[in-house]
Amino acid sequence: MLSFRLPEEIEHRLADLAAKTGRTKTYYVREAILEHLDELEEKYLAVDRLEKSGKRWTLDQIESIQKTETHATTKHN
Repeated sequence: MLSFRLPEEIEHRLADLAAKTGRTKTYYVREAILEHLDELEEKYLAVDRLEKSGKRWTLDQIESIQKTETHATTKHN
Protein backbone atom coordinates (compact mmCIF):
# COMPACT_ATOMS: atom_id res chain seq x y z
CA MET A 1 0.00 0.00 0.00
CA LEU A 2 1.25 3.44 -0.88
CA SER A 3 -0.12 6.75 0.25
CA PHE A 4 1.05 10.21 -0.75
CA ARG A 5 -0.16 13.76 -1.25
CA LEU A 6 -0.24 15.54 -4.57
CA PRO A 7 -0.06 19.27 -5.12
CA GLU A 8 -3.56 20.70 -5.32
CA GLU A 9 -3.27 21.57 -9.02
CA ILE A 10 -2.31 18.01 -9.97
CA GLU A 11 -5.04 16.59 -7.74
CA HIS A 12 -7.63 18.75 -9.55
CA ARG A 13 -6.34 17.78 -12.99
CA LEU A 14 -6.41 14.11 -12.02
CA ALA A 15 -9.92 14.39 -10.58
CA ASP A 16 -11.15 16.17 -13.73
CA LEU A 17 -9.64 13.51 -15.99
CA ALA A 18 -11.18 10.73 -13.91
CA ALA A 19 -14.61 12.40 -13.90
CA LYS A 20 -14.56 13.06 -17.66
CA THR A 21 -13.49 9.53 -18.58
CA GLY A 22 -15.27 7.46 -15.96
CA ARG A 23 -12.01 5.95 -14.73
CA THR A 24 -10.62 6.23 -11.22
CA LYS A 25 -7.81 8.50 -10.13
CA THR A 26 -6.01 5.33 -9.02
CA TYR A 27 -6.18 3.99 -12.56
CA TYR A 28 -4.42 7.06 -13.96
CA VAL A 29 -1.80 7.18 -11.22
CA ARG A 30 -1.02 3.50 -11.83
CA GLU A 31 -0.80 4.09 -15.59
CA ALA A 32 1.57 7.05 -15.12
CA ILE A 33 3.84 5.04 -12.84
CA LEU A 34 3.92 2.03 -15.13
CA GLU A 35 4.68 4.19 -18.16
CA HIS A 36 7.71 5.76 -16.51
CA LEU A 37 8.98 3.11 -14.08
CA ASP A 38 11.28 1.36 -16.58
CA GLU A 39 12.94 4.66 -17.45
CA LEU A 40 13.35 5.61 -13.78
CA GLU A 41 14.81 2.22 -12.87
CA GLU A 42 17.28 2.40 -15.73
CA LYS A 43 18.35 5.93 -14.86
CA TYR A 44 18.72 5.59 -11.10
CA LEU A 45 20.21 2.09 -11.12
CA ALA A 46 22.82 3.26 -13.65
CA VAL A 47 23.70 6.23 -11.42
CA ASP A 48 23.89 3.89 -8.42
CA ARG A 49 26.29 1.56 -10.26
CA LEU A 50 28.49 4.49 -11.27
CA GLU A 51 28.66 5.80 -7.73
CA LYS A 52 29.62 2.43 -6.22
CA SER A 53 33.09 1.10 -6.73
CA GLY A 54 33.46 -2.41 -8.04
CA LYS A 55 34.48 -4.52 -10.97
CA ARG A 56 33.63 -3.06 -14.36
CA TRP A 57 33.63 -4.91 -17.67
CA THR A 58 33.84 -3.63 -21.21
CA LEU A 59 31.39 -4.88 -23.82
CA ASP A 60 34.22 -6.86 -25.44
CA GLN A 61 34.95 -8.61 -22.12
CA ILE A 62 31.29 -9.52 -21.61
CA GLU A 63 30.98 -10.85 -25.17
CA SER A 64 34.15 -12.90 -24.69
CA ILE A 65 32.78 -14.42 -21.47
CA GLN A 66 29.47 -15.21 -23.19
CA LYS A 67 31.26 -16.92 -26.10
CA THR A 68 33.35 -18.97 -23.68
CA GLU A 69 30.26 -20.03 -21.71
CA THR A 70 28.33 -20.87 -24.90
CA HIS A 71 31.26 -22.91 -26.21
CA ALA A 72 31.58 -24.80 -22.91
CA THR A 73 27.83 -25.51 -22.81
CA THR A 74 27.80 -26.73 -26.41
CA LYS A 75 30.86 -28.91 -25.81
CA HIS A 76 29.20 -30.67 -22.84
CA ASN A 77 25.93 -31.35 -24.69
